Amino acid sequence: MSLAFVFPGQGSQSVGMLKALAAAAPVVQQTFDEASGVLGYDLWSLCQQGPESELGATEKTQPAMLAAGVATWRVWLQHGGPMPVAMAGHSLGEYTALVCSRALDFRVAVDLVRFRGQAMQRAVPLGEGAMAAVLGLDDAELAAACHEAAQGQVVEPVNFNAPGQVVIAGHAAAVARAIEAAKLRGAKRAMALPVSVPSHSSLMIGASDQLAERLVSVDLAMPAVPAVYTVDVQTHRSPDGIRRALREQLFKPVRWADTVRAMIASGATTFVECGPGRVLTSLGKRIERRPELRMLAIDDPDSLAAALTAAREEQHA
Repeated sequence: MSLAFVFPGQGSQSVGMLKALAAAAPVVQQTFDEASGVLGYDLWSLCQQGPESELGATEKTQPAMLAAGVATWRVWLQHGGPMPVAMAGHSLGEYTALVCSRALDFRVAVDLVRFRGQAMQRAVPLGEGAMAAVLGLDDAELAAACHEAAQGQVVEPVNFNAPGQVVIAGHAAAVARAIEAAKLRGAKRAMALPVSVPSHSSLMIGASDQLAERLVSVDLAMPAVPAVYTVDVQTHRSPDGIRRALREQLFKPVRWADTVRAMIASGATTFVECGPGRVLTSLGKRIERRPELRMLAIDDPDSLAAALTAAREEQHA
């Protein structure tokens, strides 16, 4: 019986996120102010007032989601929340996990994920890349749909989020063809996502090379809490192992369902999503349906109180 924390990535952001939590806990605003000092613009104002189109630009989304996750973690610690025995992050969330496990300095991480976002956007010109969510189609059928839709371009499954819930990415025209091919093969739904960067596809190899060069100069410590990395569903503790996982993560699929199952197999029974959106909480309930599992989220004072109660019960179970 154990407690695990998971950290969301891009797609969980929204204008007004963490407003109620910030009103109850000054450390939220302080965390965003710290990030703003690195970025040179008011990150909290952007998150609270928008515009949504600017918050959705990847070089700004990534620092925003990092700050949101770290701020929520700091609130947890201030309220005496127990330390988890394991962590995982969905895509960008792996950087949040590194900060919260004391392996990576927060200010360094803010600058690093801004660079990551810029490198990703440079790799594929605006409008040339796309992502889409496909629901209700098994993995083999979706892979076949992507293969027939490619026609010399790139389109491939990139996020295995839950059974029957997979994201594809690649060239915009190929993704559009794959959407139609998936529907013909029986997908319940297939729809384009409001992003321009084909994350975790092979089109990101160039960006991953730039990121690898940057990571060489980034100081990483041994994590205080081990994290399971989605690229290979393994725990990495050495700086070199972490750097390799972060580099490969950019152009290889996010194996989220496998990651959650691995954490459950290792004894995790209570999962707490640390940050806005509740996307991972919803996915967790679809990945495994067992009565002993609890999937919780923290993004406001009420959900914080509920998660603290559950975690303390876990401690005394």
